[in-house]
Amino acid sequence: MGCQAYFPNPQLSCKLPKYIPNYLSPLPRLHPLKPRLFHPISSTTTATESPVPTADDVVYEVEFRTLGGCKLGISRYPDFEYNAEGGRGNGRGVKNEEDDEISVDFELKSVYIPPLTTATTKFLGLPLPPLLKIDIVPELFRGTINQESGKIDLEFRAKFWFSIGSVYRAPPLVVETVLTSEESNGKMKKGRGERLKNNAELEGGSCRLVGVATVQPIDDVFLNTFLSLPTECLAVLNASISLSPT
Repeated sequence: MGCQAYFPNPQLSCKLPKYIPNYLSPLPRLHPLKPRLFHPISSTTTATESPVPTADDVVYEVEFRTLGGCKLGISRYPDFEYNAEGGRGNGRGVKNEEDDEISVDFELKSVYIPPLTTATTKFLGLPLPPLLKIDIVPELFRGTINQESGKIDLEFRAKFWFSIGSVYRAPPLVVETVLTSEESNGKMKKGRGERLKNNAELEGGSCRLVGVATVQPIDDVFLNTFLSLPTECLAVLNASISLSPT
């Protein structure tokens, strides 16, 4: 059974080649549609400085898990409903005894965020078409957690790889923001998070992190036009975080 997705810009509407499912027909024509070389998604990143503990500091093992009920929004389009359950990441935290803030740095090899697919994502109440996929490859994930107040600020940078089956794959969109438990405001997008709080159903505490980022144009006319780049995007991420002294 097919489904349809409505995109509000009629100038982008025309037929795709016949081997693209008809529910993608509102998308602009990929012209010319030549085979593109698929490069494997790489998790190679620039090394970041980890907090170095002193003799008086307390060191924590930190576990981060993503939950359902998340949202992702970009440009003028309505937000995507996103089930990020199953995402995870492990890292280390260092707390100075003079304050309640823990500096955390997640090991990038351990960080996994589920891709946006027909199984995880809905747009206007309908699942994404089966061939559409957006992989998320983190490049930076670190920041601070205040144990007393529950306030969280995590620097986050990732590459978003947009593809349609084996037919089309765009250069990555680079998204860089601060995922915060407070407010995040841009010119187009805004969101409000929730501070870390204990949750009896979870091993650790639950929180809601939000972040607004500016997405710059890439070397791809189709995606630049379709998303009206440069533009803003919004991430709303429900998560659990556990801190265990080592």
